[in-house]
Amino acid sequence: VQLQASGGGLVQAGGSLRLSCVVSGGSFSSYTVGWSRQAPGKEREFVAGFSWSGGRIYYADSVKGRFAISRDNDKNTVYLEMTSLKPEDTAVYYCAAWYGSAGYEGPGKNWGQGTLVTVSS
Repeated sequence: VQLQASGGGLVQAGGSLRLSCVVSGGSFSSYTVGWSRQAPGKEREFVAGFSWSGGRIYYADSVKGRFAISRDNDKNTVYLEMTSLKPEDTAVYYCAAWYGSAGYEGPGKNWGQGTLVTVSS
């Protein structure tokens, strides 16, 4: 399976961005999909997950109320709508697809190449 993320860029604090990730080469509707991020000098952090059935959505505490994950099974695409952005949201954002629960943070995920989000103060 291949994942192609896009939509990153430079935004001022308080602004918004929408990330997209197209998943190909597999059965998109069978995958749980989500986003993680890695800030400079830090470990990768799980951000959000959306289960294959659509019944479960998980958010990290750091983004609850500001970020929204969604998926379009007809377009094989997962989105991350980010609002009220803060400088600490600056990171490379990676999309992933896996079999498992929406909040799963372990190995075995398929990863995209990442898209950089920079939030200026």
